Amino acid sequence: MLRELTKGLFRENPVLVLMLGLCPFLAVSVSLQNAVGMGFAATFVLICSNTIISIFGRFFPSKIRIPCFIVVIATFVSIVEMVISAWLPELNKSLGIFIPLIVVNCIILGRAEAFASRNKVIPSIFDGLGMGLGFSIALIMISFIREVLGSGQIWGITITSYFSNEGLIKPAAVMVMAPGAFVVIGLIMGFQNWRKARKLAQPIS
Repeated sequence: MLRELTKGLFRENPVLVLMLGLCPFLAVSVSLQNAVGMGFAATFVLICSNTIISIFGRFFPSKIRIPCFIVVIATFVSIVEMVISAWLPELNKSLGIFIPLIVVNCIILGRAEAFASRNKVIPSIFDGLGMGLGFSIALIMISFIREVLGSGQIWGITITSYFSNEGLIKPAAVMVMAPGAFVVIGLIMGFQNWRKARKLAQPIS
């Protein structure tokens, strides 16, 4: 079970390794608040959809199993959307269309097809939790970098006078735009690949 949980954090991180779900990931990673909200929503949907599909997946006709998976996922996305809309209206407004688009997020649909439909309930739950946490950690990390460098804030609060309009360092507006998102995630992936290459190049003692 530990292996299923940790693989999504590092070895098979859905964003930084498998490069799945990048469109909503890059779009909402402009602030830490968005990151936490989207991470929670995606993790909840992953765990619940994996559970249901693992239990009932064998009863879905093979020719329409993907539409059946989408119906299951859409059910939990609707629950998340209604909860966020009712209790966190500002977050719901900020995330906008990207909450409903969780339905077609390739991370969630991919785990349903590749893992949950072929494994038992408990491993599927841990798989969903691990993948959700991996997605959330990557989203929070990149959102933190973009919000600090792009607006000089964290969680909407100015963290230092150096980033204020009168300060010595001006926020880099590009970091809260689409190019900034690609730059940050590219640098992180490049650093990961450099570490892997360096590790492989080390002689075995």
